[in-house]
Amino acid sequence: MVRPRLLIANRGEIACRIARSARRLGLTTVAVYSDADRGAPHVAACDLAMPIGGHAAAESYLVIDKLLDAARRSGAQAVHPGYGFLSERAEFARAVLDAGLVFVGPPPGAIEAMGDKALARRAMAAAGVPVLPGYDGDDQSDAALSAAAREIGFPVMVKAAGGGGGRGMRLVHRASDLPAALAAARSEARNAFGDPRLILERGLLAPRHIEVQVLADAHGAVLHLGERDCSIQRRHQKIIEEAPALELSPSLRTRICDAAVQAARTVGYVNAGTVEFLVDGGEFFFMEMNARLQVEHPVTEAVTGLDLVEWQLRVARGEPLPWRQDEIAIQGHAIEARLCAEDPAQDFLPQSGRIERWRPPAHVRVDHAIAEGMQLTAHYDSMLAKIVYHGATREEAREGLRNALQDTVLFGVASNRAFLARVLDHPAFAAGALSTAFIGEHFPDAGTRAPRPAESAWALAAWLSMQPPRPPPAQWGGFSSAGGSDLPARLAYAGLEREARVRTTRDGEVIVVLDGTSHALETAESVHTQRAGPRLYLQTAEGDWTFEDRRLAARQVAELGGGDGRVLSPMNGRVAQIPIAVGAQVMQGETLIVLEAMKMEHALAARAPGTVVAVHVSVNEQVGPGKLLVVISPRAR
Repeated sequence: MVRPRLLIANRGEIACRIARSARRLGLTTVAVYSDADRGAPHVAACDLAMPIGGHAAAESYLVIDKLLDAARRSGAQAVHPGYGFLSERAEFARAVLDAGLVFVGPPPGAIEAMGDKALARRAMAAAGVPVLPGYDGDDQSDAALSAAAREIGFPVMVKAAGGGGGRGMRLVHRASDLPAALAAARSEARNAFGDPRLILERGLLAPRHIEVQVLADAHGAVLHLGERDCSIQRRHQKIIEEAPALELSPSLRTRICDAAVQAARTVGYVNAGTVEFLVDGGEFFFMEMNARLQVEHPVTEAVTGLDLVEWQLRVARGEPLPWRQDEIAIQGHAIEARLCAEDPAQDFLPQSGRIERWRPPAHVRVDHAIAEGMQLTAHYDSMLAKIVYHGATREEAREGLRNALQDTVLFGVASNRAFLARVLDHPAFAAGALSTAFIGEHFPDAGTRAPRPAESAWALAAWLSMQPPRPPPAQWGGFSSAGGSDLPARLAYAGLEREARVRTTRDGEVIVVLDGTSHALETAESVHTQRAGPRLYLQTAEGDWTFEDRRLAARQVAELGGGDGRVLSPMNGRVAQIPIAVGAQVMQGETLIVLEAMKMEHALAARAPGTVVAVHVSVNEQVGPGKLLVVISPRAR
């Protein structure tokens, strides 16, 4: 008997997540992958895999014809869009249906009704769902929008009419700032959604972001599965979500959830979706509806015991929902943190590079698609994993998730791991004082988001620079040290270089001298380290830091400078300059490539004279250790 086949039109952790439930239901799963994702974990997670070419999303996961061709070639009968990419594009849902396939999601008409924020505002207001005072008119001139803003009153929120996710969104406090905000929002909306139209809404400075999970079948049943609080955000991007929401009175919770059900009924919604609201005191206002599965769906699964992907698939094949609303029970509390490859010290700049080490925490749910040795590219979203803890109480969930983050080890790229733990530890978060202004209020700058390393971290990095370049055990205390030595070290972090001496006694005690001050090292269960070439990765309870062993880096730059004609990258970094070109005659010592890493530039020089016969990288390209950069034909002597 041939099992039905499901094509998952996505990548990363959500593709792996969908595959788990689909296979449990007896479906054969089909992955798609771009050239950049060849060999990625989501490919291995599925039964079959179909190449769709390209590297960037616009060349692969966003090309409808390629996805439909992959479905045809694989023999798939259904397509699950996941989230992001084409998941809320009505034309994709319609194309899947026109191809005779099942679309695991809402009808195209429902996607269209909620995808246009101007039309959605009008529809919700007509249905009796509260909306913020605002402007959703057809006149998009600056004059009309400025007049509407004055009538609404400042602050006003400028939002893209054709999409969400925080793109095309600006909070404007003064009339004088409005023209620039309109121009920036239009440009961002046009680039992100192909639609420059804007709407305006009254700006709320510190609301709570509350959303309701809905589930509807094709037989007229529409249920809600409770609400989530998604107020902890950075630039309108959620980073921590929890269920249920705190400090909602029974009456307010009922009104919000009933409004979500009404919103879904109004547009003829079928399948899983989320209706989002802003809550300000005792009032709530419709924001938008996400016509897809949400990133944060695991917290709802944890407190309801339901598998949302399973019910997406069951509803898509025509099954009715088997429960009444009063049979949906909420048990305990769940919190999810989004682990992202981004640097809190650099305004959360997305990171790329090689995953040197990945150890997820044990005994908690971790949805991810990470593997040691994989190369993260700049082509896709920076989210790497979702870590979820379900406890009997919110405090149990908070402490459990904080401990899970402390046990998570990710080396190779900067991440927000330590920052997430810092948020969970904050007294205001523990007290449940949540709002969309939380991060800006409590973590206003790089120093609060990513404190610089203490002297103990510098000392540990100096000691680590003395260890052999091999994968270490879990804790740094497992390393051995050569007794009776006194060795110099030179370290760099964020542009600062420091000299140190690492002294070991015959009985194994390690003393590191920094600026004349001695520091004795002690083993600690909460400290993790790894050395990868000149990079020294440290993770402690205080934070994550990547130092550079400047002595080894300098030696590698010299050794990889082109003596055998092949110039390889000694580190993760960005190609900052390429001062040579194919055909150029270069002299010994001449700079071939300049790499930027850790805010410092590293020049790779030719070790011998010759002719440049190939350049394999371009300016601004991210490269990893061992990447072939330049090939030189040595000059005959």
